[in-house]
Amino acid sequence: MTFVLAQIGNAGGKDDIQKYFNDTACKVKATTDPVQKRAILEKSLQTMSKTLDKVQNSPLISEEDRAGIGCFKSALQDKQDELTGVNGYERVADAQLNAFSTYIVQDMEQAEETVTSSLVAALFVIIILILVL
Repeated sequence: MTFVLAQIGNAGGKDDIQKYFNDTACKVKATTDPVQKRAILEKSLQTMSKTLDKVQNSPLISEEDRAGIGCFKSALQDKQDELTGVNGYERVADAQLNAFSTYIVQDMEQAEETVTSSLVAALFVIIILILVL
C-alpha cells in the first residue's frame, strides 16, 4: 500500500510541476510584449527555484531526494542564466521567447524523470507552490 501511495504522490507531484511550466508557457505565448514574456519566465523560474530550496532544506527530505532536487535546481538555474544571458550563456532573443518557453517545458519534463522524489518531497512541492501562487 505504501508503494502505491508513493507512486500516486510522485505522479501527482510531477504532473503539478509539468502543469506549472505548461501554464507558464501558455502565459508567455498569450502575451505580445517581449518584456512581459521575459518577466513571466523569470518569475516562474524563480518561484520554482525558491520552492525547491524550501523543500530541499526540509528535515523530512531524504539525502537522495536532496541530491535529486539539487540536480533539478541546477537545470532551472541554467534556464535562468540562458534567459538573462549570464554565466556564459547568450541571452535569449525577444523573438525566441515563445520557443524558449516550450523548450523549458520539454527540458524540465525530461529533467524531472531523473529526479526520484519521495511522497513527502512531492507533496511539499505541491503545497509550497500552492502557497506561493
